[in-house]
Amino acid sequence: MSADGPVLRFAPSPNGRLHLGHAYSALLNADLAARMGGLCRLRIEDIDPLRSKPDFVDGIVADLGWLGLTYPEPVRRQSRFMAAYRSARDGLIGRGLAYPCFCSRREIRALAAAGGDTPRDPDGGPLYPGRCRRRDPAEVADRLARGDPHTWRLDMAAALGCAGSPLGYRAFTTGGERWVTADPARWGDAVIARRDVPTSYHLAVVHDDAAEGITHVVRGRDLEAATDLHVLLQVLLGLPVPRYRHHRLLRDGSGEKLAKSRGSRALADLRRDGVLPEEIRARLGFA
Repeated sequence: MSADGPVLRFAPSPNGRLHLGHAYSALLNADLAARMGGLCRLRIEDIDPLRSKPDFVDGIVADLGWLGLTYPEPVRRQSRFMAAYRSARDGLIGRGLAYPCFCSRREIRALAAAGGDTPRDPDGGPLYPGRCRRRDPAEVADRLARGDPHTWRLDMAAALGCAGSPLGYRAFTTGGERWVTADPARWGDAVIARRDVPTSYHLAVVHDDAAEGITHVVRGRDLEAATDLHVLLQVLLGLPVPRYRHHRLLRDGSGEKLAKSRGSRALADLRRDGVLPEEIRARLGFA
């Protein structure tokens, strides 16, 4: 593998145990990197201080090693780069592209319910109606000075005006590339920094892809819509836009995608039951 070639990454969150869906994504990234003469990095996306556990990190390393996958050192741990994410967030705030939101999730649900047929984001959640974007600046300053809990939201209209158009990215397959026009407006005023950490998944992932020199992002179709928002953040932050590929999702017998939250069978359980890594590779199409 050459550091001068394409760079891909597999980036799990240590909030549960890896399942076959993760194995497919990890193997696909490694396979594509090898075919393109590049390398694949491992990133641990552990910005969630409540759900990220050291045991899950150890489990990720064990599962990937069992599958025969190795990665360059050092492995990036997002929890060690909060200062960098804070700087990126503050840059957006300083340009008037983000504002503090003091609304709780319960209040946002109530606002959405009061609005009747509320528009939804691609994940199915209600679009934030912009209540805190319209707050009096003096009130906002007072609440910030008091330390009231808040998130930071991207002012989508201002961000789109700053970024210009057209926004989009190159989607790649083994057969070539195509241009995909991005529509970040469908996410509304998205959260870019949480109450407990100075970032969100969206902000951290675009920062890290640039910091690690990622040229090709390969991830599940459940994140395809999020790529629109990521492209916008990359343009706003002056970061390169990688090529993207969104792979199929593995599903269980009922048609639901495999997920930690659904208790999908873990790779560790399969290993304990005597399943061989060669069987996993063959089942997933990487024999």
